[in-house]
Amino acid sequence: MPLADTRIRSLKPSDKPYRLTDGGGLGLEVRPTGGRLWRYRYRLAGKENVFAIGAYPEVSLKEARSARDEARKLVKKGIHPAHQRKADLLRMVNENASTFEAVAREWLEANKKHWTLRTYRQRKQLLERDVLPAIGKLPMRQVTPADGHKILQRIEARAPQMAVIAKQSIGAISRLAIVTMRADSDIAYPLRNVVRTAPVRHKRPLRPNEIPKFFAALDQYSGYFPTKAAIKLLWFTLARPKEVLEARWEEIDFDNAVWTIPAERMKMRRPHTFPLPTQAIELLGVLHGISGSF
Repeated sequence: MPLADTRIRSLKPSDKPYRLTDGGGLGLEVRPTGGRLWRYRYRLAGKENVFAIGAYPEVSLKEARSARDEARKLVKKGIHPAHQRKADLLRMVNENASTFEAVAREWLEANKKHWTLRTYRQRKQLLERDVLPAIGKLPMRQVTPADGHKILQRIEARAPQMAVIAKQSIGAISRLAIVTMRADSDIAYPLRNVVRTAPVRHKRPLRPNEIPKFFAALDQYSGYFPTKAAIKLLWFTLARPKEVLEARWEEIDFDNAVWTIPAERMKMRRPHTFPLPTQAIELLGVLHGISGSF
């Protein structure tokens, strides 16, 4: 006689386990502890087997019958339901490791040692803000160029240059997935001409006869002296503005007139040395006497 929910709820445990059948191999085992467990009994290759479906009421009567029906289909194909469940679980685990987000995280960590901290943070923030919410949970093979196109359009409307970086990042992540057998094609390749940045318009350089006028105007400038000193140091060393702004006194060798920027502050992770002309040494000496810092 088929089981009913009212009967199942009224079952009382006994000193020994006992079993009630629902039909088609499905049964409910009642344990002395009060647990009620769904079991499907079947024969395969002449041997009796038991497939554990789950516990009541977490698995309802209706769900248990549905699981039994699916298990019977597998048995007819010669497949043990427990083996199929393990295979499904393994596939799910593999799919979770093959999502766009999983590959993106791997890509970030793999490049962290090669990038500056600023570059790492920029790429990570860009992915977490604009890319992963849209496609992060999708398996790599389900992400399409159309998905990437939508993302790039949204970013381009706000910051065209960041859209270029996003396109490069999506392409690099896609290629990592390809070489690790988690994707078959580069989803960024069809997007190579989607984002275009505006042409760069450089400032007109000073002509040789304008340089003395520039320094004369700079000397007359009544602003903050360290700012004037930084501008002059740019001229004397031809260093990048960022390098001048982040300079430290311990990097300056006054005796040998040399400025050495340590490797951790350089993009290529190699120390860089600037020879300092007399004007730069004099300027730095005045700056140190005024503020003791850059």
